[in-house]
Amino acid sequence: MEFAELIKTPRVDGVVLHRPFMPTVEGTLCLTGHHLILSSRQDNTEELWLLHSNIDSIEKRFVGSLGSIIVKCKDLRVIQLDIPGMEECLNIASSIEALSTLDSISLMYPFFYRPMFEVIEDGWNSFLPQDAFKDLESMVWTDEWRLSEVNKDFSVCPSYPPLVAVPKDIDDDSLKKVATFRHGGRFPVLSYYHKKNGMVMMRAGQPLTGTNGRRCKEDEKLINATLRPGKRGYIIDTRTINVAQQAKARGGGFESEGNYPQWRRIHKAIERSNVLQESLIKLVEACNDQSHSMDRWLSKLEASNWQTHVKEVLTTACLAAQCIDREGASVLVHGTEGTDSTLLVTSLAQIILDPACRTIKGFQNLVEREWLQAGHPFQQRCAQSAYSNSKPRLEAPVFLLFLDGVWQILRQFPCSFEFTESLLVLLFEHAYASQFGTFLGNSAAGRAKLSLPEKTVSLWSWVNRPQELERLTNPLYEANSLVIWPSVAPQSLLLWEGVFLRWNRSSKSLDEAYDEMVHIIEYNKELQNKVNTLRRQLAQLETEDPLLHTP
Repeated sequence: MEFAELIKTPRVDGVVLHRPFMPTVEGTLCLTGHHLILSSRQDNTEELWLLHSNIDSIEKRFVGSLGSIIVKCKDLRVIQLDIPGMEECLNIASSIEALSTLDSISLMYPFFYRPMFEVIEDGWNSFLPQDAFKDLESMVWTDEWRLSEVNKDFSVCPSYPPLVAVPKDIDDDSLKKVATFRHGGRFPVLSYYHKKNGMVMMRAGQPLTGTNGRRCKEDEKLINATLRPGKRGYIIDTRTINVAQQAKARGGGFESEGNYPQWRRIHKAIERSNVLQESLIKLVEACNDQSHSMDRWLSKLEASNWQTHVKEVLTTACLAAQCIDREGASVLVHGTEGTDSTLLVTSLAQIILDPACRTIKGFQNLVEREWLQAGHPFQQRCAQSAYSNSKPRLEAPVFLLFLDGVWQILRQFPCSFEFTESLLVLLFEHAYASQFGTFLGNSAAGRAKLSLPEKTVSLWSWVNRPQELERLTNPLYEANSLVIWPSVAPQSLLLWEGVFLRWNRSSKSLDEAYDEMVHIIEYNKELQNKVNTLRRQLAQLETEDPLLHTP
């Protein structure tokens, strides 16, 4: 298929662009296979480049011969294009609708994008599964764990990567049997090892016990192999007990105490995908509605239940972290499929427990390991955002909920993270629409089939450029090796304005305040360096002449 076939009118002059809190721009609108481009007549530096894949929906309005297109984007911005001529407006709208809903992944922009920057570090090789477990070979716990290639051709579990860490005493034949007992073949694998006490966190799909109470001795042996002598473990099920019971009728279920006597099961409900999607739609609708009083606005905000979902995931992540760090117990996390709420809990728990995950590279590694390699279906979940007119199918803001959770912790511990919220916003944007191939596909198997490392550029190649790292670095950062415990009290959890109110307010004052803060911090650091230099010089003089010693 040629993109030209979908572009009825490639260029229109005299188009006026309206954006909140920004001056209007009049210029020439051009449509390409992947971009909507508007160039200003007055100022050649003023340009809008919008990926068609970032467009969630459009609305058409007409007043006489003047047509307007309201473009609603997946990154939650809303813009208006005033187009002279009804036919031109209809043609542009029709073309945008066709180009923004292409079904074939191979026609998406990442396959056509050629970077204008020097690729210093190939992001596709930055966080390979084998590298994520390099410490495995040098630590004392190599006697307990191993890397398995049982899924090297993705036949055992289509949503797992080729390499997974499993207990050393469990052979690959046993893993294959366990895979038939777990939803989607997602047998329990290592998610996190807590160096402080040797406890671990695993993740999996639900056990397929069914109504007959089916059991799997290999599964029981696998998760028991993670326990220390005399220790009990915790199974955190991200469903209510009623939902877990109902799953039995569909062939699913949960671990019975009779077959897993050394494990205590805890149900901590996290809402399913469709509920989260509806919540996001209501939240964005509330954030865009400026016609009501403050009380009315807060009421709509509360009715969206988004903050409730943030509280739920943080509470469950804190529980998992508490079991590992304070109880000294290992944890297994699963819901139904093991690709959504499970990953929310395991990844946020690692933010709490592991200081490495709070660094820029460590956080990238976490996203790669616990989301991309772990099989979160990005292509399905991020196909639509909050504005789409079509009925949600598999779409859900699960990854956005994770980023929101990280932002809540970052806000409470602003000095413990090497990165700022800019990195979180960047990941939100690129998960929904990007020139990079990182978030394409639904699993490692899908990305391998699409040959993404050979045909597209990785987002990490862009992020790890020195100038981009400098932009994302938190000037307040001081390495903190401790576990950090966020508050989940309602008054401690705020609306993430940097995403949800980003386009509905002027950021000029905030940007100026941030720049001033950075300036003050840099000045103080420079002053501190001068003081340290003087102290070293004085110490040097004192060693050379004892008479100069000052008490």
